[in-house]
Amino acid sequence: MALSKQWLDHIEAWQGSGLTQSAYCRQQGLNTHTFAARLSEYRKRRPSSPPALIPMQVQSLAPPTERLVLQGSQGYRLELPSTVDAAWLAALLRCLA
Repeated sequence: MALSKQWLDHIEAWQGSGLTQSAYCRQQGLNTHTFAARLSEYRKRRPSSPPALIPMQVQSLAPPTERLVLQGSQGYRLELPSTVDAAWLAALLRCLA
């Protein structure tokens, strides 16, 4: 079954929104299970590509209670403690590239 233009538009809008799937669905009045099913269909039909990495600079050291959040355009979200070892994080990012 081919995805309708409406679902393709929703998926692309969600990817650019910076919102979680749940938040986007609430905002648009969509059923989260239906959205997840259409997204799964979309991903099966599209060749997978590695997550896009964006260069960034550390502005200041965060207190240990804060978290580092990496969010990709394909919807993944990785939360790490701000005390994560920089060498380990660099190795992880190299593996994902």
